[in-house]
Amino acid sequence: MKSFVRFIAAAALTVAGATGVLAQAKEWKEIRIGTEGAYPPFNNLNAKKELEGYEIDYGNLLCERMKVKCTWVVQDWDGIIPALLANKYDVIIAGMNATDERKKQVDFTTPYNKTPIWMIGPKSTKSDDISPAALKGKSIGAQGSTIHANYLEKYYKDSTPRLYPTQEEANLDLINGRLDYIVADALALSDFLTGKGKDCCKFVAEVKRDDAIHGPGVGAAIRKSDTALKAMFDKAIAETTADGSNQKIQDKWLKFAK
Repeated sequence: MKSFVRFIAAAALTVAGATGVLAQAKEWKEIRIGTEGAYPPFNNLNAKKELEGYEIDYGNLLCERMKVKCTWVVQDWDGIIPALLANKYDVIIAGMNATDERKKQVDFTTPYNKTPIWMIGPKSTKSDDISPAALKGKSIGAQGSTIHANYLEKYYKDSTPRLYPTQEEANLDLINGRLDYIVADALALSDFLTGKGKDCCKFVAEVKRDDAIHGPGVGAAIRKSDTALKAMFDKAIAETTADGSNQKIQDKWLKFAK
């Protein structure tokens, strides 16, 4: 009988503990946001080592709407999901497309952005044919561990994919003639073509999206256990989309120029 009583007491403590955890999960007052800080115009560290870009402004707006204090954490892209799972921060806002592969590890909020995908090359590029047959033997750069790297792996087996830790490194190799093409989000490449790449490089063609690889759009990544946090972000994203404030920030930062 005493054993049974001890069992009931232990079970009661377990339930109480679980209830406490659930209650705590709903009391988000401070949120840590992980971002790369190397993917303009979405997120970038400027000359003063300050974060800026569309996602920085939009993330701060979401925090205002949720009435929480937010802190930004800069993390290299290759380790951005592992660091979330290791509790280094609570959410990722870093131009991350909500792909099925990533959903095996994390949950995603409602998408807050969806941009075209471009392929660019040197100004000497004569054809806009970017079919795998046309680019056989050509070197194509992309940032590693991205949907663009996965796209090259699937479709351009007869080309030479070259993967980089950051988009900036791929851009520099195109400037210096070490790449024939780059594939990336149109906004990131547009920012490059109107900046450091304006004298060397040009838009070649838009890439046809493969939903199995590219996903439905860019969302915030959250641990699967943090369902209350996801609900908070989904609500704030819906509100800022409906009232036009998301679009207003996009208009400030996300400008296409071929």
